[in-house]
Parts: sequence; structure tokens; C-alpha cells
Amino acid sequence: MPEKRTIERARRDAREGKAPTTQAGEFVREEMEHIREGKHGARSTKQAIAIGLSKARRAGVALSPPKEGRTSERTRHQAQRDLAKGQSGGKNAKPSAKRSRAVTGALKREGRSAASKAALSRQARSAAQQRRKRGKVTAA
Repeated sequence: MPEKRTIERARRDAREGKAPTTQAGEFVREEMEHIREGKHGARSTKQAIAIGLSKARRAGVALSPPKEGRTSERTRHQAQRDLAKGQSGGKNAKPSAKRSRAVTGALKREGRSAASKAALSRQARSAAQQRRKRGKVTAA
């Protein structure tokens, strides 16, 4: 469950007319903070970002799912489900306590280095490189 402060920040971004990706960035930032605080870990920076984006979609940010070919079918389908859940506006059913404990326990066993400056820098560089490659393909 995202913190009230994060939801407020995302709503403020929406009011200011900022892009859904900017609004979702608040949730990703929160996730990185959680890892740094030691609340839980993540297997990789990519996983931490994915958790943040999923939370954003479920909180009602109109962040479209990844396009076909960018990610696996399973990931895309899950993103669509998250988006539908967030856009429905209804009060969502709470997951069972057992499931919540299992997820938290699994994340607690993961490392904390996914939110380090070096890891975030590596992730940003590789993402930029991927974008450049895609740009060259579409330009050709």
C-alpha cells in the first residue's frame, strides 16, 4: 500500500498536468526509499522499478502498459490488470494476510544494493542505451 504522502505527490503532479510517467516516478521513488530504509529488498533495480510502476497503476495513475515486444506477454497482461484495477475506482479487496506476509518475507530476503547510486546509474545508462538503439531502428 503506497504512503499517503506519495499519493498526494502524484495527485499534485496530475493537477499540474504532468505526464503519467512523472506521476508514477513518485511511486518508484518511494520504493527506492523503502529499500534504502531496509524495509525490504529487491533482486534488481529493474524489479524495484517494476514494483513502483505496479503500485502507481493500482493507485489510479493512467500509465499505459508496455507495448508488444518490449516485455513478456505475462508482464504486459499484469500491467493491464493493474491499470484496470486502478481505473475502476472501487475499493479493492484486501489481499489475504498470508499472501501479504509471503510477499514481504520474500522481498526481505533480497539484497539492498538494488537502490544504490551505482545500481540506479547502471540502470539509467542501460535504459538510455536501449532507447538510443530503438531510435536508430525506427530512423532507418
